Amino acid sequence: MTDPILEVNDLCVSYGKVEALHHVSLKVRAGEIVTVIGPNGAGKTTMLSAIMGLLPRTRGEVRFLGEAQPAVEVEHMVAMGMNLVPEKRELFGEMSVEDNLLLGAFMRHRLGFRDERETMEQVFAIFPRLKERRQQHAGTLSGGERQMLAVGRALMAKPRLLMLDEPSLGLAPLIVREIFHIIADLKKTGVAILLVEQNARAALQIADYGYVLETGEVALEGPSDELEDDPKVIESYLGLGGKH
Repeated sequence: MTDPILEVNDLCVSYGKVEALHHVSLKVRAGEIVTVIGPNGAGKTTMLSAIMGLLPRTRGEVRFLGEAQPAVEVEHMVAMGMNLVPEKRELFGEMSVEDNLLLGAFMRHRLGFRDERETMEQVFAIFPRLKERRQQHAGTLSGGERQMLAVGRALMAKPRLLMLDEPSLGLAPLIVREIFHIIADLKKTGVAILLVEQNARAALQIADYGYVLETGEVALEGPSDELEDDPKVIESYLGLGGKH
């Protein structure tokens, strides 16, 4: 088995005196989709923010590409190959699709790489709709297209690990299916994916391994097909309690 790309050990995060995340540990390997599911307010976004360096960690260790990351900064993590697509997508609405994508390659450009046009063509191959709308302002896109742009922008940095925070949020069911289909396909490119998602069924269907986060703690973990069959997960997250 390959070494994990990301290893989180005993992660705790506090907001003032309130501990929002308690002793969370997880692993993600190359070419693997790992999902973290759980109810609203369980600490999923807090966990991603702490891994990425957006929030200070109270205690615990984050190892990325085999190296411990003590007091991490976002820029450092992006330069190393980690990228986060936040829940709010945070696009620049007044800028074109193409310019939003180019911003995603900013760190690589600073590091001396000059392959952003080539990378953009790869992103357009994954998201043909973005190619059709390349000159359009990001603010005029539909919800699904904005989500595609947010993922595409993250891919411009050529990440080794892509973290997605609630990619299905606010999208119509048909678009959700399309987005999850794309996420499953991304795995073939070799990028590791850590997917935080409230839509437990969709997430478990494409993931290799899953963690259930409840009130800031890992309540359950296991291969995603086992979690899909777990009575507790079925009752709490898959809405099939009456059928079992």
